[in-house]
Amino acid sequence: MSSSDPLKRIADILDQIARIESHIAGLDLAAFRTNALAQDAVERCLERICEAARKIGEELDERYPDVDFPNLRRFGSILRHDYGDVDVEIIWQVTVGRLPLLKAACRAELGL
Repeated sequence: MSSSDPLKRIADILDQIARIESHIAGLDLAAFRTNALAQDAVERCLERICEAARKIGEELDERYPDVDFPNLRRFGSILRHDYGDVDVEIIWQVTVGRLPLLKAACRAELGL
């Protein structure tokens, strides 16, 4: 990540979300399941997002309860340490179901 400044980490999260959006453009779950390159790229971006959220700390937890920052921080540990147990469908659901909430929260924090 670029710095210990929470606003820079939030900008980093938005950058990683944009990368994920690019990686999955035109894909549905079935196509994502068969695209190992997209899976690996999305997982790596999610790891970076989780690490940025971990370094931001609890600062955003109460302001954005629907994002569930505590679980986001824990998810990074799962991706790093229990990667063999991570289901492709879970990655997809996080990507399409949870990232829009995170993106909206980060944009709000940056006044975008």
